[in-house]
Amino acid sequence: MNISSKVLAICAILNSSIYSNAFQPLAVGGRTRSITQQLSATTNPEDLEAILFDCDGVLADTERDGHRAAFNQAFEENDLNLVWDVERYGVLLEVGGGKERMTAHWNEVGWPESIPDGEGRQTKVKELHLRKTEIFMDLIDAGKIPLRPGVLRIVDDAISAGIRLAVCSTSNEKAVSNLVLTLMGPERAEKFQIFAGDMVKAKKPAPDIYNMAVKTMELDKSRCVIIEDSHIGLGAAKASGISCIVTKSSYTGQEDFTGADMIVEQLGDDAESGVTLNILSSLLKQPST
Repeated sequence: MNISSKVLAICAILNSSIYSNAFQPLAVGGRTRSITQQLSATTNPEDLEAILFDCDGVLADTERDGHRAAFNQAFEENDLNLVWDVERYGVLLEVGGGKERMTAHWNEVGWPESIPDGEGRQTKVKELHLRKTEIFMDLIDAGKIPLRPGVLRIVDDAISAGIRLAVCSTSNEKAVSNLVLTLMGPERAEKFQIFAGDMVKAKKPAPDIYNMAVKTMELDKSRCVIIEDSHIGLGAAKASGISCIVTKSSYTGQEDFTGADMIVEQLGDDAESGVTLNILSSLLKQPST
């Protein structure tokens, strides 16, 4: 990009709703990164090798009316006399992973008499989680949970540009794969690699799932961007050493995203006012000089 082109690009964005509404100047390491820095000569989509998406809250706003509802139906079917309301489930989202979430809840409030102590306890938790996953996939198949704005646009642009795609999630692998296939279609789904569920022992905020994706796909971390929606996910991204943009979701709007490379309300369906490949490229880690 030559000097005159760069100036024109900066002027266009300063006059657009991207800068005024979609996101604010972002803090990086305690400093504010200016729009000029974001649109430096390195902001070329060809520099971007891969986009690593979280699933829940990023691809679709699944937590409140998807996973929570599925957990509650599984609890009802098993006569557990338990309903996670919106507020309680928001607290439990501090724990990564569905089986871990149930375990944390019952460790705190006491275990039901129908789930005895011993080896059978975790067996029952696994059974509940499998049933919850089936219910959740039925909700996806029924079209009850749509993709978030801008996801398909970014995915299609990335595919056209030859940028590799992955989903890195603490959710069940089958559920994640089904969501991508059902909501994006088979042609897009085949472009994704899925890293999810129990593929790693340590779940977010540990960086293991992102490190696995990088190793498996043989990626250069400095040329990848992670899209997350929660401070737990952001913690995993930061620990992995990969740039991260946060797109807030229904449960995470008030969380602390200190350290994110950029924070937006959504990716946005409109390329003129939403996140683009150029913007994602601007977040890439710069080589040390």
